[in-house]
Amino acid sequence: MKDNRRQLYLLLFILAPVVNFAGIGLDFFTDDPGLYASISKNLIYRKEFWQLFTYNQDWLDKPHFPFWAAMVSFKLFGISVWAYRLPALLFFLLGLRYTYLFTKKFYNEDIAWIAVLIVSTSLHVMMSNTDVRAEPYLLALVVGSIYHISKLDERFKVGDLLLAALLTACAIMTKGIFVIVAIYGALFIQYVFKHKFLQLFRLKWILLVLLTGVFILPELYALYSQFDLHPEKVVFGRHNVSGIKWFFWDSQFGRFVNNGPITRQSGDVFFYLHTLLWAFAPWCLVFYYAIFKSVKNIAQRKPLPEYYSLGGGLLLLLLFSLSRFQLPFYTNTVFPLFAIVTAPYCYNQLSKTGNYFRTIGLGIYLIILPLAVLALHYLSAPGGTLVLTIEAVALVFIVAVIIKKTEQQLRLFLLACAVVLFADLYLNTVFYKLVISYRGQIKAARYLNQNIPSATPIYNLSAENNVFQFYAARPVGYVATEDFKSFSPPQGAIMFANQKAIDSLRKAQLNFKEIKAFSDYHSETVTMDFINKATRSAALDSVYLISK
Repeated sequence: MKDNRRQLYLLLFILAPVVNFAGIGLDFFTDDPGLYASISKNLIYRKEFWQLFTYNQDWLDKPHFPFWAAMVSFKLFGISVWAYRLPALLFFLLGLRYTYLFTKKFYNEDIAWIAVLIVSTSLHVMMSNTDVRAEPYLLALVVGSIYHISKLDERFKVGDLLLAALLTACAIMTKGIFVIVAIYGALFIQYVFKHKFLQLFRLKWILLVLLTGVFILPELYALYSQFDLHPEKVVFGRHNVSGIKWFFWDSQFGRFVNNGPITRQSGDVFFYLHTLLWAFAPWCLVFYYAIFKSVKNIAQRKPLPEYYSLGGGLLLLLLFSLSRFQLPFYTNTVFPLFAIVTAPYCYNQLSKTGNYFRTIGLGIYLIILPLAVLALHYLSAPGGTLVLTIEAVALVFIVAVIIKKTEQQLRLFLLACAVVLFADLYLNTVFYKLVISYRGQIKAARYLNQNIPSATPIYNLSAENNVFQFYAARPVGYVATEDFKSFSPPQGAIMFANQKAIDSLRKAQLNFKEIKAFSDYHSETVTMDFINKATRSAALDSVYLISK
């Protein structure tokens, strides 16, 4: 039976990366990846490395590491959507490797396989590997840092010290200083519950902090050279903006206390409790049970194999929950830590109540996910029915093999893996293509590339239309809608405008010439009006190429 388990682990472990890579060549269908890819593309166009620009304007919102990674990929393979996604997906694979190594170190090989499968089949991880932002990088960097810190705790080795510092620094240069809450917080919680608190002040940890500071110097130099050396630049509507201060305060603590340059009025302390129900599907309910049991064991003074994953994951989740900046993909950063906490409860024999809860917790998703795919396909009528049929037949075959070759306690886990892989493969091969076919920004950019001379100046009237900026095979400038009246464009200049910008121009009774319009679904949230083919036309508007 053990050989059967390993064969099924291997089968699913091969299928999981295949499904996660299945969307590597899909066109962008949300704005953030278009923005990040455009900024990386501008590094190539401007022959720049240190300074980030969008629409030829200074950009200060995220650190540099993901843009440097995408730029290197563009240099090697050319500018394309798959070259943008490739380094992020390679980091995702690195994250799986570190998840395996960490889990095997503190548990056993079977639980390590299960933890890897949990990460690679978590619904929002798979979605984020198509809709790539910074999270695939962080997924690897955080768990990798904690792994090398755990090795450094046992025995001092220069290699582990350097790798722990380097990975931590890269994580900071990806998302900001707050990632140390998960990384250093994991060590802090481990020492608290192992009654080793005073060892936090040992020389090796001081060296770790100092080396991490050394490794983030490229980020500090980049910010200093672009902003601190140029107080005359206007950023966030004001002069004298310090990139260094932004990095250490405004980008993280300023957002947390909501007094930085970017603020948000909404925030729900329970946001992630319900978001995880789908983002960490199909493992969320078992994860909640694992947290309950872990906390109960701690209260009863029963030792856990390790406290890194529980401490680092929950500390960062708590921080996200208290912040007003709450987005579903933030939690992907600590999904490997959640998976390590959850994995033993997907594999071990539990109490009667525990087994019952696990059966219900996974069984719900076994029913919901296939039904959701069928309902989505029926309502949206995207075509690709043959593809769906082939995928469904493959799912039935894998389900039959799992049922035949595994013992009951592991069967449910493997079935849940198969079902969520089926759901995400459907999204990557059928449904996302439907959404992309209604993205007018891509159509407008491709029309521009094919029909407008490359020397023609191009401008955008809306800063969020970054998918257009990426697909336009030339630099794109920016003109705010409110400046349209006073703007004197170069001869023959063409402007891209979404429906909101056009409505604003018409309301102000400003003259412009419409060159071509393209139907567009502008929302990044796929609404029921769009999903339902019968009501889809009401959810569409247009984007335009215009001239003055």
